Amino acid sequence: QVQVVESGGGLAQAGGSLRLSCAASGRTFSNYVVAWFRQAPGKEREFVAATIWSGASSNYANSVKGRITISRDNTKNTVYLQMNSLEPEDTATYYCACGTPTFQTMRIPGSYAYWGQGTQVTVSS
Repeated sequence: QVQVVESGGGLAQAGGSLRLSCAASGRTFSNYVVAWFRQAPGKEREFVAATIWSGASSNYANSVKGRITISRDNTKNTVYLQMNSLEPEDTATYYCACGTPTFQTMRIPGSYAYWGQGTQVTVSS
Protein backbone atom coordinates (compact mmCIF):
# COMPACT_ATOMS: atom_id res chain seq x y z
CA GLN A 1 0.00 0.00 0.00
CA VAL A 2 1.15 3.52 -0.78
CA GLN A 3 0.18 6.60 1.20
CA VAL A 4 0.31 9.98 -0.48
CA VAL A 5 -0.09 13.28 1.38
CA GLU A 6 -0.11 16.74 -0.18
CA SER A 7 0.63 20.02 1.55
CA GLY A 8 1.50 23.60 0.74
CA GLY A 9 -1.68 24.95 -0.79
CA GLY A 10 -3.16 28.29 0.16
CA LEU A 11 -4.08 31.72 -1.07
CA ALA A 12 -1.83 33.68 -3.42
CA GLN A 13 -2.13 36.77 -5.53
CA ALA A 14 -1.84 36.67 -9.29
CA GLY A 15 1.82 36.74 -10.23
CA GLY A 16 2.83 35.14 -6.95
CA SER A 17 4.26 31.73 -6.14
CA LEU A 18 3.41 28.63 -4.16
CA ARG A 19 5.21 25.35 -3.61
CA LEU A 20 3.23 22.18 -3.11
CA SER A 21 4.69 19.05 -1.56
CA CYS A 22 3.74 15.42 -2.03
CA ALA A 23 5.09 13.03 0.57
CA ALA A 24 4.83 9.34 -0.21
CA SER A 25 5.37 6.35 2.03
CA GLY A 26 4.77 2.64 2.15
CA ARG A 27 6.92 1.32 -0.68
CA THR A 28 10.05 1.93 -2.67
CA PHE A 29 9.15 4.36 -5.40
CA SER A 30 12.02 3.94 -7.81
CA ASN A 31 9.78 2.76 -10.64
CA TYR A 32 6.74 4.89 -9.95
CA VAL A 33 5.51 7.90 -11.79
CA VAL A 34 4.42 10.71 -9.47
CA ALA A 35 2.08 13.25 -10.98
CA TRP A 36 0.11 16.33 -10.07
CA PHE A 37 -3.44 16.84 -11.24
CA ARG A 38 -5.86 19.65 -10.48
CA GLN A 39 -9.59 20.02 -10.45
CA ALA A 40 -11.56 23.24 -10.42
CA PRO A 41 -15.24 23.34 -9.41
CA GLY A 42 -17.43 22.03 -12.19
CA LYS A 43 -14.50 20.87 -14.27
CA GLU A 44 -12.81 17.56 -14.91
CA ARG A 45 -9.57 16.62 -13.22
CA GLU A 46 -6.70 17.65 -15.45
CA PHE A 47 -3.06 16.72 -15.69
CA VAL A 48 -0.49 19.28 -14.56
CA ALA A 49 2.91 17.58 -14.42
CA ALA A 50 4.61 14.24 -13.81
CA THR A 51 8.03 12.91 -12.98
CA ILE A 52 9.53 9.46 -13.25
CA TRP A 53 10.69 8.74 -9.71
CA SER A 54 14.13 7.38 -10.46
CA GLY A 55 14.82 9.13 -13.74
CA ALA A 56 15.27 12.62 -15.05
CA SER A 57 12.14 12.70 -17.14
CA SER A 58 9.38 15.20 -16.50
CA ASN A 59 6.23 15.99 -18.41
CA TYR A 60 4.08 19.12 -18.30
CA ALA A 61 0.71 20.27 -19.49
CA ASN A 62 1.02 23.00 -22.09
CA SER A 63 -0.98 25.38 -19.91
CA VAL A 64 1.68 25.38 -17.19
CA LYS A 65 4.94 25.05 -19.12
CA GLY A 66 7.42 27.71 -18.14
CA ARG A 67 5.54 28.57 -14.94
CA ILE A 68 5.49 25.30 -13.03
CA THR A 69 8.35 22.95 -12.20
CA ILE A 70 8.10 19.45 -10.77
CA SER A 71 11.04 18.13 -8.80
CA ARG A 72 11.77 15.45 -6.25
CA ASP A 73 13.90 14.71 -3.22
CA ASN A 74 14.40 10.97 -3.13
CA THR A 75 15.97 11.11 0.32
CA LYS A 76 12.67 12.44 1.64
CA ASN A 77 10.37 10.50 -0.67
CA THR A 78 8.86 13.84 -1.61
CA VAL A 79 7.88 15.45 -4.88
CA TYR A 80 7.44 19.20 -5.18
CA LEU A 81 5.43 21.41 -7.50
CA GLN A 82 6.86 24.91 -7.70
CA MET A 83 4.27 27.25 -9.16
CA ASN A 84 5.33 30.71 -10.29
CA SER A 85 3.54 33.52 -12.12
CA LEU A 86 0.26 32.22 -10.75
CA GLU A 87 -2.93 33.06 -12.59
CA PRO A 88 -6.53 33.03 -11.33
CA GLU A 89 -7.08 30.13 -13.72
CA ASP A 90 -4.71 28.06 -11.57
CA THR A 91 -7.30 28.05 -8.79
CA ALA A 92 -8.18 24.43 -8.08
CA THR A 93 -7.71 21.54 -5.74
CA TYR A 94 -4.35 19.98 -6.51
CA TYR A 95 -3.89 16.24 -6.17
CA CYS A 96 -0.76 14.14 -6.08
CA ALA A 97 -0.96 10.70 -7.66
CA CYS A 98 1.43 7.76 -7.77
CA GLY A 99 1.35 4.81 -10.11
CA THR A 100 2.77 3.02 -13.11
CA PRO A 101 1.22 4.53 -16.22
CA THR A 102 2.78 4.23 -19.63
CA PHE A 103 4.04 7.30 -21.46
CA GLN A 104 0.80 7.28 -23.43
CA THR A 105 -1.42 7.13 -20.34
CA MET A 106 0.58 9.39 -18.04
CA ARG A 107 -1.94 12.23 -18.36
CA ILE A 108 -4.98 10.09 -17.59
CA PRO A 109 -6.17 10.13 -13.95
CA GLY A 110 -7.41 6.54 -14.16
CA SER A 111 -3.83 5.38 -14.77
CA TYR A 112 -2.84 6.09 -11.16
CA ALA A 113 -3.60 3.78 -8.26
CA TYR A 114 -2.74 6.01 -5.34
CA TRP A 115 -4.01 9.50 -4.60
CA GLY A 116 -3.68 12.08 -1.89
CA GLN A 117 -6.57 13.98 -0.36
CA GLY A 118 -5.83 17.17 -2.27
CA THR A 119 -4.71 20.65 -1.30
CA GLN A 120 -6.55 23.83 -2.25
CA VAL A 121 -4.85 26.57 -4.25
CA THR A 122 -6.68 29.87 -4.65
CA VAL A 123 -5.24 32.66 -6.78
CA SER A 124 -6.80 36.10 -6.50
CA SER A 125 -6.65 38.69 -9.26
